[in-house]
Amino acid sequence: MLDTLKIGGVNIKHGERATINIPVARLYTHTEMTMPVHVIRGKKDGYRLFVCAAVHGDEILGVEVIRRLLKLKGLKSLRGTLIAVPVVNVYGFVNQSRYLPDRRDLNRFFPGTEKGSLTSRLAFAFMKEIVDHCTHGIDIHTASDHRFNLPHIRAYLNDPETRSLAKKFGAPVILDADLRDGSLRQAVMEKGLPMLLYEAGEALRFDRVSIKLGVKGILAVMRELQMLPKKKRTSSKPIQPAIAKSSTWVRAPVSGILHSNIKVGSVVSEGDRLGDVVDPFGKNQEDIRSSASGVIIGLSNLPLVHKGDALFHIACFDHSSKIEDTLESFEESFQ
Repeated sequence: MLDTLKIGGVNIKHGERATINIPVARLYTHTEMTMPVHVIRGKKDGYRLFVCAAVHGDEILGVEVIRRLLKLKGLKSLRGTLIAVPVVNVYGFVNQSRYLPDRRDLNRFFPGTEKGSLTSRLAFAFMKEIVDHCTHGIDIHTASDHRFNLPHIRAYLNDPETRSLAKKFGAPVILDADLRDGSLRQAVMEKGLPMLLYEAGEALRFDRVSIKLGVKGILAVMRELQMLPKKKRTSSKPIQPAIAKSSTWVRAPVSGILHSNIKVGSVVSEGDRLGDVVDPFGKNQEDIRSSASGVIIGLSNLPLVHKGDALFHIACFDHSSKIEDTLESFEESFQ
């Protein structure tokens, strides 16, 4: 049994809670910048799960998910350790920006280095102070660049435990996604730790359904890991997620003004009309057709587009009928 857990120079014993501010580089105004971490240790030993958000500073939805998670009275029954990091990229969060001051994307710099760029140093600090103490991880993201994502899980499903936890989360769609170089998910899984990435909503906005599902999904994972007691039986059936083996983007055929006829969660077939792009004078119009069959899991909310812009993200499945049943169950559960 690990008697004492030390994070940011603070010792946390079994049965204790602590909020820790991990120092990162100061601003050039001499203002101290810290990464806030909340640690809850159960009285009994068990798995150690980190849940983090705002790796991209403008993706604030996960901050609310973690806030609600930490308020739950059920955490008094925790077995093991929960390490919650609501704001990883504190610089971007303060500036409502995806990036750090050096204009780098933090999710391309893991595991980082102690003597590298500001972004690389922050990545290194997160790995050393958080990941190295954990057995499992959940990273919360939203869509970027004026896009909206259907709640879904991205995971490397070749790992059996990761696959099992992804299903337990309860999102309607699981995307079997390869590991991306420099991402937190890659760095964590290279250490042999199961890792889920929850994608939902849009940057700089809250979405009720996405937040509710995020909290519910994290609790489901914690129950599966026996960190919390099993939930009593309910009348509602658990969502049986559909697994997508691939996804593709439909891009703008020309520049102009986008008129969309579709919403996230829509089932489409190859060749279906998704909308059109027109010029400001109304003289030219070009239809946008689906390049694949599947479900829309992401779309652009910005009506002004350039040729080649990513507009509709389609997850591709083998059996569309099962997808429709899953999406119907999801809508009924979160109305």
